[in-house]
Amino acid sequence: MDDLKSLSLEYFYNFSLKDIDSLSKMFASDCQLRDWENSAVGKEDVVAIYEKIFNSVDTIAVTPRALYEDSDTIIAELLITINGKEQILVTDIITYNDDREIISVRAYKG
Repeated sequence: MDDLKSLSLEYFYNFSLKDIDSLSKMFASDCQLRDWENSAVGKEDVVAIYEKIFNSVDTIAVTPRALYEDSDTIIAELLITINGKEQILVTDIITYNDDREIISVRAYKG
């Protein structure tokens, strides 16, 4: 059984690479995304939001500052650097199903 912290680090790595294919494989078909600008339900719609985000930046780097695990959920404190300049603090709450697929990502700015 994969460790959820390791899976989450893989998710952040793929996000930083803007690797839609690898990210898509990590999502359950009924996954959900909610952040301060977007909301989506279902893998296809979630992937479309990620593509929109990735197309809006040249680079995006996710640096995990702390990871907390409880049951099927990871809470991650992140520093996200956009285009090598703009930095934002984000907290992600990522929930996994029994198959270790992401079923929910809730991202909070600040």
